[in-house]
Amino acid sequence: MRILVVDDDPEITGLLKRGLSYEGYTVETAANGTEALAKARDHEPDLVILDVMMPGIDGLEVSKRLRQAGDVPILMLTAKGSVTDIVAGLGSGADDYLVKPFAFDELLARIKARLRRRQARDGEVLKFGDLSLNTATREIKRGDESITLTAQEFDLLEFFMRNPRQVLKRERIYERVWGYDFGGESNVIEVYVLYLRTKLEAGGGSRLIHTIRGVGYVLKE
Repeated sequence: MRILVVDDDPEITGLLKRGLSYEGYTVETAANGTEALAKARDHEPDLVILDVMMPGIDGLEVSKRLRQAGDVPILMLTAKGSVTDIVAGLGSGADDYLVKPFAFDELLARIKARLRRRQARDGEVLKFGDLSLNTATREIKRGDESITLTAQEFDLLEFFMRNPRQVLKRERIYERVWGYDFGGESNVIEVYVLYLRTKLEAGGGSRLIHTIRGVGYVLKE
């Protein structure tokens, strides 16, 4: 599996290249946004680790351009850790967000969680009402309308569709969709549920993902 590490700090890129190479990954590095976009185009990585604060094209813009070009998982690794920063990062198309300083073991766990979902699986079509999701082609339709989702949005919707009419606690969603515990103060689920609702209801469709206040969410009519 190929990982592209983008950071203007050579100590960070050196550390990650050594650590990830030891774990068996093929690692490319880039020191700025322009170089990152070129290497992503030429090497087609399976995952991108991306800093936000870089000279020239910053990480948010790189994330947006990568997302426009495809569905490669993007993990932002940055010193900017406020809720506003996290929301901006996820809104740019990133699938995950880790704040520096970080533990390498946690970063590795997040990478593995993302790549597990990236690996090919047998085709299956999940249906709920007028909503359908194809796990092989990653096509989503509501009625006759196609819906485009990011990789993380797709994984979250798939989890809901595999557990219809069940109240899913926030902790279970974190564990099964992201692969680890975000912590009680994170609002990342709320952000992604908002993204899904916006896209699923864009054509005037009824709400399918409902909030169970203080508990979690449920997919139901």
